[in-house]
This record gives sequence, structure tokens and C-alpha cells, in this order.
Amino acid sequence: MSEYSAPLRDMQFILDDLGLLARLQALPGQEEIGSDLAQAILAEAGRFASGVLAPLNSVGDRQGARWNDGAVRTADGWKHAYKQFVEGGWNALSCSPEFGGQGIARLLSAAVEEMWNAANVAFGLCPMLTRGAIEAVELHGSAALKETWLPKLISGEWTGTMNLTEPQAGSDLAAVRSRAERNGDGTYRVFGQKIFITYGEHDLTENIVHLVLARVPGAPEGVKGISLFLVPKVLLDASGKPDARNDVRCVSIEHKLGIHGSPTAVLAFGDRDGAVGWLVGEENRGLEYMFSMMNAARFSVGIEGIGLSERAYQRALAYARERRQGGELGSASREKVAILRHPDVRRMLLSMKSRVEAMRALGYEVALAMDVASGHPDPEVRREQQAFVDLLIPVVKAWSTENAIDIASLGVQIHGGMGFIEETGAAQHLRDARITTIYEGTTGIQANDLVGRKIARDRGVAALALIARMRDCARRLPRSEDALEPIGHALDLALDALERGVSCIVQRHDQQPREIALGAVPFLQLFGLVAGGWQLASSALVAWQRLQDGTGDPAFYRAKLHTAQFYACHLLPTADGLARVLTDGGESALEMDDESF
Repeated sequence: MSEYSAPLRDMQFILDDLGLLARLQALPGQEEIGSDLAQAILAEAGRFASGVLAPLNSVGDRQGARWNDGAVRTADGWKHAYKQFVEGGWNALSCSPEFGGQGIARLLSAAVEEMWNAANVAFGLCPMLTRGAIEAVELHGSAALKETWLPKLISGEWTGTMNLTEPQAGSDLAAVRSRAERNGDGTYRVFGQKIFITYGEHDLTENIVHLVLARVPGAPEGVKGISLFLVPKVLLDASGKPDARNDVRCVSIEHKLGIHGSPTAVLAFGDRDGAVGWLVGEENRGLEYMFSMMNAARFSVGIEGIGLSERAYQRALAYARERRQGGELGSASREKVAILRHPDVRRMLLSMKSRVEAMRALGYEVALAMDVASGHPDPEVRREQQAFVDLLIPVVKAWSTENAIDIASLGVQIHGGMGFIEETGAAQHLRDARITTIYEGTTGIQANDLVGRKIARDRGVAALALIARMRDCARRLPRSEDALEPIGHALDLALDALERGVSCIVQRHDQQPREIALGAVPFLQLFGLVAGGWQLASSALVAWQRLQDGTGDPAFYRAKLHTAQFYACHLLPTADGLARVLTDGGESALEMDDESF
């Protein structure tokens, strides 16, 4: 069974060779984040991921989380690993220094987050949800809430959750029925049931801070009548220490296809007198506040997809190197060779590798844009970068996770029959990846967000600005160079397809919303495919320049060129077909009678 090794060299390439770190350093307060410091952070995170978290991945999968009379015990080794995680300061990495965080840029924390998810995605979910809770309280909580709860959440001494879903209210949060009654002393009593609550109960910390959507008496119907409440598992005494158990109970945990080490809880609030909670922000603005958590979580789920894809690729590559089967095609020798030598295995591996590198580069580009959008002194630059982030978050979330499922599936395929055997570990990545396209908004929800809110609403302005930026990259590829010409040519054609798709949405969305929705997921896949091609084209240009200059590791840069060429020749040509699904897909799915399905 292969071990996880953090892809530090590729991360360094994105930060240094592609210039993301230099752009980060240009921001006020980020001047001291040099290459040495960045590499030290990533190297230490890589050691923790491979040495502590990765060995527990299969343990968590086999044992799972265990429920007994409302209490949940995590898998063997989980508590000790979490203790090391907190003591190492990893939970506080990207949090505000005002409440004990380290204030590291999102660009670097995204890379660290990728390692947690690659090593052990079920473990990584816990700090991911805590960071979302921190962000919601930071942005919308009162000074008292921040002072009381943020220091322990940021340190990791306590963890946080998001409580949205109810049995009758999944993606349609207008159907939320949980209620919160005013106490008269500034607190509320919360009643209701929430399901699918990641790390809603566990034994890693003594307290869990739940952020809960509920309705107050007299609230408007629908999403405009939802408020957000902070409801701890354990109430605090006058000195701020955990004291009495709140009226929150874990009814059960789910039995799932994957991520077995992560407890997914059913929580009951208010079996007795009601769970004591505090209003976050103002009444009836809870959904607005929760979306600040949701957007951060959606980006983080995209990073999960990248991490899972990297792990599946590493395992498949290790197996392809060691497994000897059959002779080499075209060779007179009858000696058995590693299956890495077989053309179709190489095709599958390069399909995995090229997409992983494209997703990573795109994800880090968006992470940097988050830093610029929050830290640049020019408000116009901040606005432009926020528009870029808003446009691409559904792409990073959905395209990366859909790729993760396919890449993990290819990993099973490369193992052959052994991939279907749990002991090899390949199947776990596929099972773990399957949820990522569902939670924090399904691929269809992300696609509708992309075409409706992000493209149709602004008449394609942000999308066309990005297309112009990508075309500039394509123009900078010297067409006289054999290594770069096919990449530039393929990217040009793919950008034409993407622009046709954007134009179709702008022209037809208002009059034909159902037809556009029918092609929304293929369009999102198109957007991700082309954006990934843009990133690999940029990588190829830099790699070619390094080879021309004779600087750096030539084998690494040649591999970069080959990877970009494969993506251009094998994956980008599908762009035209995806665009046609949107523009010429017809209405067959809409016209068919319900009874005919």
C-alpha cells in the first residue's frame, strides 16, 4: 500500500514559478511572506499530513465513528491526532490574530488544507467546519459573542458546526421548521431537529459550537424569515468555562458510503426546555449570514476534491510502477513490464495527473484572489477580484469534485480487480469522494448559481473579463514552437466554445430559463475544463522558458510540458461538445412526459 507524499514541488511551482507568491507579497501586510517561509509552512504541514493523518485514514474507514446513548467515539488515534493538530497551531493558521489566529493568507492555507484532505479527508472535515463557524461569528456576531467563543474556536480547543438541513428541508431552506423562542434576557430557546451535521457530536473536544438556522415567532415565511443562532453543546459558567450540558442531543449518526471516520449526526434541540442560544447578527437575516459560511465551505470542498484526486493518483501511480503484467506493445521482448508501460494505463494516469495539476493551479489562483479582494488598497481592484472569486467558486467546488470521483474511479481501474478489493485502499478514495459533489450544494445547484447569479445577472461581464485574460495567455504562447503550438491552438478553440456558451446564457436565460438549466452542468464542466487549460498553458509557457534558460530541474519542467500537451490534445477538444450541449441540446428532457420516465 503506497504512502502519501505531499506534492510540495508542484505547490512550489505554482507559488514561485507562476508568480502567485510575488502577487501576494505585493499586498499590505504580506510583504514578509517569502518563498522560504512559505516552503517551511508547507513542508511542516506535509510532514504532519503524511506522518500523522495519512496512517489514520484507513483506520477511520474501517472503524468509523461509534455512537452509544448519545455519545460518539471517534476511531482509534483520532483524539491524539487532533490534540497534535491543535498543539501545532494548524487550526489557527488562517484565522484573525485579534482572537489568537496566525493570519496566514488564504493562498497558503488552501495548500495546507489540500494536504489534510489528501491524507485524511474524514479528519479534515472537522477543522473545515470550525473555520466556517469562525468566519460567520467574525463577520456577523456581536462583540460579546466574538470575545466569548472565538478564542477557543480559533485555537481548536472547541469545534464548530453548520446546522442547516432538516428532514423536510434539504437544498430548499425555505422549508426550515426549527424555531427559536425569545427568553427575554437576550438569549433564545431553540427547538427542532437537524440532520447530516458533520462532527455534530464527537469526543475530540469538550465543547462543540453549533450554528443553527431557526425561525423566531412572527418571522416572515420562506427564506426571509430565517435567523442564525449560536448554540453550544455545553453552556459556560461565569468564568467562561464549560459547565452544564445544553439541551442538545445526538439522536444517531449516519451509516454512510464513505468518510466513515467523520461522524454525521442527527441532532435534537430542545427535548426539554429548549437549547439555549444566542442570536448571530439580526433576526431574519440568518440565511444571508450562513452563506458567508457556505461560500467558504464550498471553496474548501473544492480543495477536498483536489486532495482526494492527488491521493488517488499517487496510489494508482505507485501500483502502476510495481505491477508487472504483459509485454510492451511493439517490442520483440516477451519480458513482462510494469503496467506503467502500457499505453492505456499511461493515458489514464496522465488524465489523472493533468487534471490534478489544473485543479490545483486554478484553486490556488482563486485563493489568491480572495486575499487580494480582502487586502488590496484599491477598492476597484478589490471589487474585480471579488467578482472573479464569486464567478469561480461554483466551478472550483463542482468541477474539482466531479473530477475527484472520476479520477478516483480511474485509480480503481488502473488497479484492475485489485482496485475492487478494499485492502488496496483504492476503493476508499472513490467512496470518500462520492459525497463531495453533493454536500454544500450539489453540482446542479452550483451550475445554476454559475449560469444564473454569476453570468446571466451581470450579462456575462465577469465571465467575459476572465475569457479575455485567458486569451491573453493563449496569445503569449509562441506558435513557432512545436512544444507550445498545440497547447495554444487547443486553448484558442476551447475559449471560442466557452465564449459561445456565455453568449448563449446571456441571450436566452431570461426567456428560456429551463432550457438553460438543462445545459447548466455541462456548461460548468466546460468552464472548469477551459479554466484548467488556461492554468496548464501558463504552466507550459513557464516550463518552456525555464528549459530555454537552462534553469531549474529539466526533468520536472519537461514533465510540465508533456502534462499540458496531454491536457490540450486529450481533454480540451471536448470543450466544443460541452458547448453544443448547452447551445443545441434541444428540449427532449423537458418535453418528455413524466409517465414515460
